[in-house]
Amino acid sequence: MSPTLLSKRLKQLESEAILERRWPKEGRGPTYHLTEAGREFIPLVEGLGAWGQRWSRRELVESEIDLGLLLWGLERSVNAAAFPDNCAVVRLEFTDQPSGKDQWWFVNKDNKCELCIDDPGIEVSLYLACTLPDMIYVVRGDLSLSRAISDERLEVLGSSTAKKALRSWLNLSPLTKIKPKRPPSSTIQ
Repeated sequence: MSPTLLSKRLKQLESEAILERRWPKEGRGPTYHLTEAGREFIPLVEGLGAWGQRWSRRELVESEIDLGLLLWGLERSVNAAAFPDNCAVVRLEFTDQPSGKDQWWFVNKDNKCELCIDDPGIEVSLYLACTLPDMIYVVRGDLSLSRAISDERLEVLGSSTAKKALRSWLNLSPLTKIKPKRPPSSTIQ
């Protein structure tokens, strides 16, 4: 979603009293929070998510393989406090992407995660390598993390402590645990 469209949608939800905007004492900009009316949507959205996990899992089509959306989603959803050290860097390499779009760094510090497009010059704690679709499948719950690793679709390098922190760092949605009711595609499995 473009920033302009996102801004328009947030203003609409705010005008309908579904969201409220709050300005932090420090930070970059406003944060949005559900109102009482907005919180009533939670069971509906969760129900739709559960239905989607049961019935709509399938192989991705080209238009659904979105590098920017995945990176943005990871930066916003990972658990930056998953590593025992105050600062940990995760390098994610997409083996199917062209040079310049194949390597990304996530700097996890002070319980915040920042995506870097260039090497931040900090020692890497955890190296991940896979194809872009496979990482999307892991995040969506179509491919379990343990299966991706055991099938060598996701390479994980780092100390044993860093490797153990991976699942916590990814902070996958509880919806990923919902088993599909449709027969799985051979690409996902």
